[in-house]
Amino acid sequence: MADDTDQEKNLRQMARWRQTGRVLIEALPYILQYDQKTIVVKYGGNAMTGTGTDDFSQDIVLMKQTGIDPVVVHGGGPQIGAMLKKLGINSTFIDGLRVTDEAAVEVVEMVLSGSINKQIVTGINAAGGRAVGLSGKDGNLVVARKLAMTKTNPATGKPEAVDLGFVGEPDKINPEVLHAIMKSETIPVIAPIGVGPKGETFNINADTVSGAVACALKAERLILLTDVEGVLDQDKKLIPRLSVSEARGLIANGTISGGMIPKIQTAIDAVEGGVNAAVILDGRIPHVLLLELFTEHGAGTLITAT
Repeated sequence: MADDTDQEKNLRQMARWRQTGRVLIEALPYILQYDQKTIVVKYGGNAMTGTGTDDFSQDIVLMKQTGIDPVVVHGGGPQIGAMLKKLGINSTFIDGLRVTDEAAVEVVEMVLSGSINKQIVTGINAAGGRAVGLSGKDGNLVVARKLAMTKTNPATGKPEAVDLGFVGEPDKINPEVLHAIMKSETIPVIAPIGVGPKGETFNINADTVSGAVACALKAERLILLTDVEGVLDQDKKLIPRLSVSEARGLIANGTISGGMIPKIQTAIDAVEGGVNAAVILDGRIPHVLLLELFTEHGAGTLITAT
């Protein structure tokens, strides 16, 4: 009886080994496809939940070990909100953008460039990689300008300027500092803080920074990790692939709405700026980066030029 049990265990183990072998062989063409290519990954604050941070770190390290050059840009909206609340600083939003006064921008920089950035760097290093944290201020990586916003006054019907405070948008990306880091086989982890022409600190949407960095690096792919599975149709089913024109059409007819609009716009801008493709993925799925890059079907919504 013992011999039968041992034999069953051996057979199960052999089956697992064969399955592992098949997975590796299936991944091989994709590993070759992305060899020595740059992939920019935006790691959203809402995707940083539970053990997902460990999975993310392992995925980034494995990407590096297979010959990919990953560059991480992270957000931190929920963490910033929690810290502002803890410090008793009021925070409001206009069209999804946080109004950032002088007191708030100090907290934003502290949370993004400090705790979150170092948490991600530490996780990647603990998983066997070598990462370095920086913000858009370092080496003038992200030179920013104040974001100009207008809204229509419902009473007059005329557009009026809206002051968001120290909220910016990328004016220029200087990728030389990233090239230097990547040449040393190190993974850059970027906090979305920009520097103005007079040394001002600007809070910038992480999606926007990731798209601009992807264009500046001529990345093969931009991956936006968030807390939704991708773009859903009107029946709430995942749309696996969209062209730029199809994506614009879904925005126009209201299928894409709310917080998904700026993500799709970032993807469109990146693709039109020379990035081969952009993907929106659910960062809560275990090892979703590996599923997207190294399997036939991918895991989210892929956006391409045509």
